[in-house]
Amino acid sequence: MLNKYARAFFTRVLTPFAAFLLRRGVSPDTVTLIGTAGVVAGALVFFPRGEFFWGTIVITLFVFSDLVDGNMARQAKIS
Repeated sequence: MLNKYARAFFTRVLTPFAAFLLRRGVSPDTVTLIGTAGVVAGALVFFPRGEFFWGTIVITLFVFSDLVDGNMARQAKIS
């Protein structure tokens, strides 16, 4: 869970990207599915090979999709 300062920062940073995706017709559910697939793939590809650093980086990047899809849902008023 992000504190109020981190939440404000990431909202300010990710809102334009979320709006861009909405304008392109991407749904929040699509972003959720891609993020989930990325986390699972990152865990199954990197961790068994002992590449913990890269696995953590990939998973962290895909976890940000959770912030993006929530922002998209709020902008589209479907949350």
